Parts: sequence; structure tokens; C-alpha cells
Amino acid sequence: MSRGALSTFGIAAALSIALTSCSSSSGSESGTGASGAADGNLVVGVTTDPDTLFPWKATQFQAVNVLQNIYGTLTEFDKDLNVVPGLAESWKAAEDGKTLTLTLRQGVTFGDGSAFDSADVKFSLEKIMDEATAAVSRSSLASVKSVEAPDATTVVLNLTAPDAALPANLATVNMAMLSSDDTEEKLNTTPNGTGPFTLSKRVASQSITLARNDAYWGTEKAKLDAIEFRVIPDESSIVSAMQSGNVHLAVFNDPLVARTAEGGSIAVAKTPQLSYHALQLNARRGDLGDVNVRLAIQCAIDRKQVLDTAALGEGEVTGPITAPAYKSDPRQRPCPERDLTKAADYLAKAGKSSGVTVKTIVSQGEYATSVNEAQNLKAQLAEAKINLDLEVLESGAFVDRWVAGDFDAAVALNGGRPDPDGMYGRYFTSDGNLNKVAGYSSSTLDKLFAEGRAMADPAARKAVYDKVAAELENNAAWVWLFTSYTYTGTAAQVQGFEPMANGSLQYLRTTSLG
Repeated sequence: MSRGALSTFGIAAALSIALTSCSSSSGSESGTGASGAADGNLVVGVTTDPDTLFPWKATQFQAVNVLQNIYGTLTEFDKDLNVVPGLAESWKAAEDGKTLTLTLRQGVTFGDGSAFDSADVKFSLEKIMDEATAAVSRSSLASVKSVEAPDATTVVLNLTAPDAALPANLATVNMAMLSSDDTEEKLNTTPNGTGPFTLSKRVASQSITLARNDAYWGTEKAKLDAIEFRVIPDESSIVSAMQSGNVHLAVFNDPLVARTAEGGSIAVAKTPQLSYHALQLNARRGDLGDVNVRLAIQCAIDRKQVLDTAALGEGEVTGPITAPAYKSDPRQRPCPERDLTKAADYLAKAGKSSGVTVKTIVSQGEYATSVNEAQNLKAQLAEAKINLDLEVLESGAFVDRWVAGDFDAAVALNGGRPDPDGMYGRYFTSDGNLNKVAGYSSSTLDKLFAEGRAMADPAARKAVYDKVAAELENNAAWVWLFTSYTYTGTAAQVQGFEPMANGSLQYLRTTSLG
């Protein structure tokens, strides 16, 4: 599509991704090990098995990373998170912004050999919009009134109002295009996408292997013959596997582990992330229903201390919105710094001067810093007579509880997006499909999100989302803590992989083994 069309929608946000790497000449040279590097089989070390293979319901990071290499989306992000063509080779908005017409690529097929066309797009979008589907990105299509497929290569989205965020929202794997002949039950065991790889083999809790899709529509087919995502429960063990040549690539969350990985035949790239660490508070549960209790929690936390303790200070304290074009000022909140006196005052206003207990779920396994964050938060809040009663869960159990909104509080790492509407509209609007996870909404937020979607000018949208951030912070909907980095470790023979600020592994399609 033209850059002009992107400007019309106001979502071509560019990111400058800082990458650093280190390597030396010692250690394993071949890196082939048991994985067969010479024949183009890449082994990626991961700490967890995907909890689902159905793209419309994937929230776990590992599930998303696997599925985005199997499925295609109408739009995509490039390495700088600009919106670029995907299965739609172009799109154009009507002058009044209430119609978006997409022109689809021709000659695209699914993994099972069936043809992709507008009927599949209409089917996919309508099923995502159907509340019964329970798709996690349903609210990102809130502006879509109807979907038309006038011919095999044209799709028309009729909108209730202009939607500047829509092209970016269509780029996530939760908006994957499925065959109209497929069902969720089938796809949970046999994924069928239009992406650069297809599912080859799965051994539960051990590995999942993808094979190159030689019918992929892209200009270049994937260079690798296969990718094996090998489950190794902790990051330190993944480093050992890399050092012995049995794993070629891994993404680390723990900066200390990343430091131990550097050197020899392993290079480590450090990438700032849009994802954010937060203490999520469910304002519909118990004492957290009182805004004063939530504000007391916000005031009792030194976010820099959490960052220093859990992530060795590698990152920065954050407000709600992490995308550079719309970034929140982390000091714009009732307690920009830790203030135990204010925390006590807020508890007194809530009639809770003797303290409160908040049951809090924590994930073990999906990301490395979670338990350390939770323990530091517990220690800090105890000084304010706020007891975090921690329940540590394995990754799949945590995701199940999280999606169901079955928690008072949660220590979480959430993925960020380039556009604030896709990032938070599904959480904090009254009809947002993840509002039960957010535990908070208001008529003010409903109006602000609607206003932000309808605007094309990025500067005007930034002013609206500043108000969104203020509403969230002033009501302590959650406590936003910090953003950090991902650390991508690669063996010496790995070439062509591009880490991304949204954490995507989509550039496995351009990766090769020397």
C-alpha cells in the first residue's frame, strides 16, 4: 500500500530498536550438535509448551511465537513496526473513513493446499466478531459493522466510525485468517495457515516442530528446512544447551542469564520491548473495589526498586502506554514516587488503617523475572500493611485464571502494541472482551477510546491517549511498573534473524544457518 494511505490512518509509527551484541572466538564452533544444523534445522530453546494452537485465543507468549510462523494476517509489521501489506496487498479508506476496502493477494493457499480468498476473510472476521467465539481480539473490530466480499480478491469493511487503529490491529496473530472450512477443534491439533511454516510434529511438553511451507506466498520462501521449539524448563539450562551446540537460538527475559550466555560462539542482542510489567488489580474484587485501596497500593510501591531487584535495573519505569509515538509520562500519577505516608492516608480513607490482604497470582515459567517481582512487591507492600498473598502457578494454569479474570491481583508481563487502541481498548472499555481481565472501565474511558479511534492525526491522537493514561493512573486501575528488554541469544552460524520490539519471532522466516 502507499505511504499516503498509512498517513490517512495515522498509525505508521516508527521505532528505533537498539541492538547490541557480544561474541568471542572461544567455545563450540560447529553448533551442529544433535540438532543437525548442517541440513537447515534450527532449534529454538523455550521454557514452556504452547497452551493452545488456536490463534484467535492465544495469549501466552510461546503460543503466539509459534502460531505467528504458521498463520498469516491481512496486514503485518515490519522490523520497525510500520504497518505493511500481508495477505492484503493494499487497502484504502473512503473519504469519510467509514469504509475500508482491502485488495487480497492472489494465488495464496493454506497449508492443506486449499485456496485463500475473500470468503475466508469474511468468515474469519465475522467469527472473531462473534462473542460466542471468545476471540481475544474481538474488541479490536468494534468499529466494524459488516464485512462484504464482492469478489474473490476484494473485502469491504463497513465501519460505524473512522478507525485509525484498524490496520495495525489486523496485524496481530489473534487476527489470523483461517479457512472457512476449518473448526477450532480441528485447528487445536492440526493448524492450517498461510504462513511460512506448517506444523510437522508435536511432542507434548517436549517440543513442537515446524517445516518450511514451500507454497508460501512471500517473495522468498523460508530458508530453514525446519524449526524445532524445544522445551527446556529454565533459561540457565537453555544457555547450557546453546553452549553445547544443541540449541541455536533463544530469547531470554532474565538479564543475568543473558550475561552468562554472552561469549564463545553465542551472541546476544538486547532489544527494548513494548511489553510491560504490571501489578494488575481487579477493581471488582473485595477491598480492591475501593479506589483508595488501589491508590494506597500504587503509592506504596517503589517501581525502580522492583526493576533493580528483578531485572538488574535494565529497563525503565513506565506508565500505561509504551509505544514511542504515544508514550505515557510515568510521573503523571497520584504518587510518582513511593510515599508510605500517602499510602497510609489512602488506607485510612478506605477505613482500612489496620491493613488489607490481596490474593495475587504469579506465573512461574512463562517469563523469568515473575517470582522475583512478586517477592519484592510483597516485601514493599508489607511495610504499608498491605499483604500480597502470593499463589505461584505454572504458566498454563496462570493463563487460564488470567483469561477468566479469576484473581484479585496478578503479577503480569503483558505484550505491548504500536497502537494504544489495540493495546488497551479490549481491556478498559465497558464492552471490551478482556474487560473482566482488566477489572476496570468507565464511561470516560469509553468516550476517550472512541475519540482516539476516530482521529487520523497522530498528534491529536496522542493528546487523547494522554487522557486515557491519566484516567488509568488516577484510578490506579493497575500499577504499571517497568519496561525492559528481551535478549536474543544466537549461535555463530545463525544468520538473518531480526529481533522486534513487540517480541515477535516472525523473522524466523528470513533466518538461515551458515
